[in-house]
Amino acid sequence: MTNEKNNTINEEVEIEGSEQVELTEEKAVEPVFDERESTEEMDANPIDEQLQEIQLLKGKLEEADNRYLRLQADFDNFRRRTRLDQEANEKYKTQKLITDLLPSLDNFERAMNIEPDNEQTKSLLQGMDMVYRSLLDALKKEGVEQIESVGKEFDPHQHHAVMQGEDKNYGSNIVTDEFQKGYLLKDRVIRPAMVKVNQ
Repeated sequence: MTNEKNNTINEEVEIEGSEQVELTEEKAVEPVFDERESTEEMDANPIDEQLQEIQLLKGKLEEADNRYLRLQADFDNFRRRTRLDQEANEKYKTQKLITDLLPSLDNFERAMNIEPDNEQTKSLLQGMDMVYRSLLDALKKEGVEQIESVGKEFDPHQHHAVMQGEDKNYGSNIVTDEFQKGYLLKDRVIRPAMVKVNQ
């Protein structure tokens, strides 16, 4: 009996001892697991840094693309403006010369309004009329046209009103008299007509 008790005690001790060994082994395993976790965390940090760097580079690339597109748009606008300016210069290249000739045309018109009192004056006025018409033809070839005024509705872009009057033969805001002719160069007003407008 005593031997059986001793055996039982020994077994329990051995069992307890084995449990202790198992516990000790389990405790020894835990730090190894923690080290692995910390190693994985250390490995994850450089990946996060690389992702941040990639995002930063993407942002810089996008900014450079936007800057390039803006620069290209500015250059296209500059090229278009330059082309339009060149076309306008070509289209209206004679404007200064024509503007300088307009007072001479006005003087021709005033001179031709004189009533001739003899044949000599009459022939002189005919010669002036020929010169006047040839000037108008030359200007017409360059795209110059006279602005029609009398009987037309007042247009502030083409007419310069210097007087107002009341005439029952005309409606309201209609040009009744023209004091100085206006001229267009193609589609541009180079001199508005001086007119009298009905109220």
